[in-house]
Amino acid sequence: MPDRPRLVRAIGRWDFTALVVNGVIGSGIFGLPAVLAGLTGEWSPLAYLLAGIGMLAVVLCHAEVASRFMEPGGPYLYAREAFGPFVGVQAGWLSFCIRVTSLGANLNIFADYLAQILREAGQGRGRVLTLFSVTAVVTLLNVIGVRTGARTVDVFVVAKILPLFLLVILALPRFSSVVVATQHVETPDWTQAILLLVFAYGGFEAALIPAGEVKDPRRDSAFALLVGMGVVAVLYMLVQVAVLGVLPHAARHPAPVAAAYGVLLGPAGVTLGSLAAMVSTYGWTAGSALNSPRILYSMADRGELPGVFARIHPRFRTPHVAILAYSGVGLAFAAGGSFAANATLAAIVRLVTYGLAAASLLVFRRRAAMPAGFHLPMASVVAPAAIAFCLWLLSTRTFTQAWILLAMMAVGAGLWFVSARGSKRGPAV
Repeated sequence: MPDRPRLVRAIGRWDFTALVVNGVIGSGIFGLPAVLAGLTGEWSPLAYLLAGIGMLAVVLCHAEVASRFMEPGGPYLYAREAFGPFVGVQAGWLSFCIRVTSLGANLNIFADYLAQILREAGQGRGRVLTLFSVTAVVTLLNVIGVRTGARTVDVFVVAKILPLFLLVILALPRFSSVVVATQHVETPDWTQAILLLVFAYGGFEAALIPAGEVKDPRRDSAFALLVGMGVVAVLYMLVQVAVLGVLPHAARHPAPVAAAYGVLLGPAGVTLGSLAAMVSTYGWTAGSALNSPRILYSMADRGELPGVFARIHPRFRTPHVAILAYSGVGLAFAAGGSFAANATLAAIVRLVTYGLAAASLLVFRRRAAMPAGFHLPMASVVAPAAIAFCLWLLSTRTFTQAWILLAMMAVGAGLWFVSARGSKRGPAV
């Protein structure tokens, strides 16, 4: 059998770090300051800290687990190697669901913000054309080559961070305790605030999926995760403080970053804030089209999905079928669903995959044949803490949300069963 084309390792350490930052910073930071102000008032920066502590345990577990692998797949690969094909397929399927629903949510936010400048982009055919155009561009960039996709992500990470830091620089000198007093709420809802911040802090795991195209994933995974998430955590808290200090009654503003810019710079600031949100969501979409299709590729490469998803483009050496499939499903979610529905579902499903990654660390620690490039101190404490954090938040969900999660897992089980039967029958003659 002739060797088929293989993936090219073109993603360096800082490109890898940029993928982490880009995978986390998307649409959330442009809407959550208002939502969190409504849930926890003037104490909302504390919610970032509390959620950050829980997420730090999750990230540290991922850092060691990822440093044991050179292959693509991310959470799917970790669960498969730790618990077997059935759990691996479940993790891969849920990861795919997270990515396509998040893609749909970000595409919707892009269209909503573009509609603030060009009204036609927010309704009817104009909206459909906007969603399709954004998806088509990022898909083409990533089919052409991983180097093109990674460099595009680098550019957008810088472009999305600068407006947020500019807001902080402009707002902090005008920080007002009088304005902060307007943010008070009588009955804070800390549980809901922390769940929403799991969505805001989530997405780092997507950067681990294309490990087969990272130059040295065993060495660079922990570096990229810890540096990238450190940048995100600091930026998130500064933006929240900035909004609380300059925007009275922030909870009343669905686009708080644009509204805060409006207070600071007038109408031009509103336009600047809207453009910043569009750049952020587009950059997230570009990065998502780079890493997320590798879930389908990795599963198909192991015979757990149809082999067509494992095809490598003979010229560009990218998994072009998986990229096209991912973009098509994400576009369908964007056209048929809302940002709120997709974002909520993504946050809940993430808790399951995060818990599996933490549990897999405990399994890998007993396997001497799987050395780690990064060794987590006190893993026997950190991993159970991460699992407990995920289980606590899952226990607070509604009955309807629980049934949706179970239905998604049932679909994953069905896919595994069909694939297993197909492999037993053998190839068609």
